[in-house]
Parts: sequence; C-alpha cells; structure tokens
Amino acid sequence: MIANAAIARVADREAERFRAANPRAFAHQAAASGWFQSVPFHWMKDWPSPVPIVAASARNATLSSIDGQTYDDFCLGDTASLFGHSPPALVSALAQQASEGLSYMLPTERGAALSVKLAAMLGLPQWQVTTTATEANRAVIRWCRGISGRRKVLIFNGAYHGAVDDAFVDLKGGAPVMRASLVGQVLDLRDTTTVIEFNDEDALAAALRTGDIACVLAEPVMTNVGMVRDAPGFLVTLRKLCNETGTLLVFDETHTISSGYGGHGVTHGPTPDLMVVGKSIGGGVPCAVYGFSAEVAERMAALNAARPPGHSGIGTTLSANALAITAMDTMLSEVITPATYDHMLRGAARLVAGLEQEIAAAGLDWHVTQVGARVEFLTCPTPPRNGGEAKTAMHPELEAAIHLFLANRGILLAPFHNMMLVSPVTGDDQIDRLVGAFADCAKALKE
Repeated sequence: MIANAAIARVADREAERFRAANPRAFAHQAAASGWFQSVPFHWMKDWPSPVPIVAASARNATLSSIDGQTYDDFCLGDTASLFGHSPPALVSALAQQASEGLSYMLPTERGAALSVKLAAMLGLPQWQVTTTATEANRAVIRWCRGISGRRKVLIFNGAYHGAVDDAFVDLKGGAPVMRASLVGQVLDLRDTTTVIEFNDEDALAAALRTGDIACVLAEPVMTNVGMVRDAPGFLVTLRKLCNETGTLLVFDETHTISSGYGGHGVTHGPTPDLMVVGKSIGGGVPCAVYGFSAEVAERMAALNAARPPGHSGIGTTLSANALAITAMDTMLSEVITPATYDHMLRGAARLVAGLEQEIAAAGLDWHVTQVGARVEFLTCPTPPRNGGEAKTAMHPELEAAIHLFLANRGILLAPFHNMMLVSPVTGDDQIDRLVGAFADCAKALKE
C-alpha cells in the first residue's frame, strides 16, 4: 500500500522537475491561445504533466520533443503507431500517393489488392473502409439494427468504443446509468443500450434471450479500464448464445489487434460476425475498417436493395480516400506480418517478466496483465473480473505520479491508464530502461 502523502510528495517533486526541463512546452501552451484550452483537441490535456509534452518528431519507437527530450515511446499514439512510427515503406508509399492525389471519391487499383489482404489476415470475407474506428462502430451498429429489425445494442460495463453514443451507458449499483462525462446528450441511451458486466454469463444469457438485442458490441478483452481478461470459456459462451438468439456478434479489435496476427478472434477464437479495426492498420494515417461474414453481407445487400434512395447515415466523403487505402495496403504488405508479431510478443514477455520481478522486489501488491503486445500494470492485488471491479481498483493520483516520474526519465506511457505497447521496432534496451525506471519509481514511492 502506497501512502497518499508519498504519492503527493513524488507528484509535486516530479512536476517541478518537468517544469525545469520543458520550458518550451510552457511557452507553446501560451502561444497556442487560439486553440480551446491551448490544444487542438481537448483530450491532449489528459496527460499527467503540468502541460502536455510537445512532440517534434518520432521514428521507430522513439519520440522527441521541442524541448530536446527523447522518449522511449510505449504509448505509440495510443495504438495508432503500434507497429512503429513512420515505417520506411509507409513513408515512401505515402509520398508517392501524395504526388498522385489524396482523395478521389473513387476506387483505386490498389484497393482491390487490399480487400484480399484484409480478408486473408483478419478472417472475414467482406470489408468496408471508414476514417476512424468510431465511425466504423457507428456503421456496424446501424447495419446490425437494420438487418435484424432489433433496436438494442448490448455492451459491457466500462467499455470504450470511441465516441459512439450507444456505448456511454454504465452500471452503478447494478443499475444502468448514463455516463456522466458525455457532453450534450439529450436522449436516454438506456432505451436502446443494454449494459451488463463482462464475464457474467448469467446476465448475458438473460439479456440475449429477451430477443430484442441486435448485436453485442465487445472487445474480446476489455482494454480501457485497465485490461480485463476474458474468463475461461466466456467468449465461447458469448458466441454460442449469440447463435442461439440470432444476435450478431461484433468484435471491436482496435486495441486487441495486439493479441496476435489477425487479432484476438483469429488468434484465440471465436470468430465474430463483424469486426472493427482502427488506428494501427494505417500506421497512424486516419482510417479504419469493418469486416463481416458472407451471410451478413447478403443481409446488408438485401437491406440496401429494399431501402429508398438517399444517404444511409453511414460513411463520409473522406471514407476510403486514396491516401488511406495506400497506407493500409502498404502496412499489410510490408509491415504487419507474422514475423512482426513474433518480435512484439517476445518483447512483451520480456517486459512482463521485468515488471513482475520489480513489483515482487518492492513488496507491492500489484499485478501485470498482458494481451499479446499490450502490457499493463494495475495497482491492485488481483486481476479484476469486470469493468466495475476495474474502475473500483483504479488509483488515478498514484497512476499520474508514476506516469510523470517515468516521463521525466524518458519513458512515455499512454496517459489514460497504465498501458504499454511493444512494437516490432522496440528494442530490448528500451524495455530494460522502462523496467529500471519503474523500479526507481517504486522505490521513491516507498521512501
């Protein structure tokens, strides 16, 4: 147990250290007054540092700031650069495409090859391209409601599926509540969203047997309340119950693409009816994809044929633009390979072993969770079984102090929780530096 006084002491000391080392970041904050809260998007204020680090450049698994600081980057754009910053093949392909045009609102020859690669890697035969995973999730929900004739979506407590309104319902005291953080919501989402705890097979069966759930939208492993692993057999039961009740199963694999080549469903099973992948698949270029089975494709085509002409509410002008198609085709052809994952998983295992050793040496009642190339340490003694337990176990002040301590020593973690990503270009020396800085932080917190 870390005392609150120790957390405050470390946090204050590290904040002063950050101020001294990053004068240009503070000057940037003052100069960027035209942005709301001095950042181009508001969640950039969520970093635990007094002001955000201002990036200058990034390459491989290293990021540099305008203050001349160099960071071993284990955030990697919160998965957008999971396979490393600016892979050379991607840089070359983007430069060539930029000289030929960025967006035509027409298919390209390269897109035909990409469609085949998506199907081969990710295990579903039909695909569509969007600009973000949020947009892909919205599209999938619309399609599922449209082809099923059902209104409701089932999600798991604490889930994150981007900025999709339907996912902003939580459980509080066992009852569904609107998530208080959602800005400007005027509809009661509980009328069309059912929320239960992850790994609760009884609640899942009861909800699906009502017959009014169009789809289950799920990460096969929860990743945004710390990582919550699927209990043995839970995903198999989920697949079985969806089959029994005519409910479509959607895996949002935007984060669990870290599990292995093809994502969690391909690596571990089961196969969903629809699948969403965003961020990393384009190497950081804004794009995402959603795939679906042949049966779902037939139902979608029938719905399209039966509806009146006009905008479907699915897609934007920039969906499947030429730059995004080129980025994804290059990534799947030259960067995202089985050998890529071999390196990532070996590095992640090294990181897990190092962190577990230092946690034990410091006598901390913490644990480490791994989902392929994604690793997190949680400041609680046992792995949470669901989102409710995970939220209860979080210690925001402690996590912020740790993150800032590590950042001041050249280690960058994602700001939202204790997530660390190992890319195919992350070196053992970088992993060892992270483990060493973590050990130093644990020692400082126990002084």
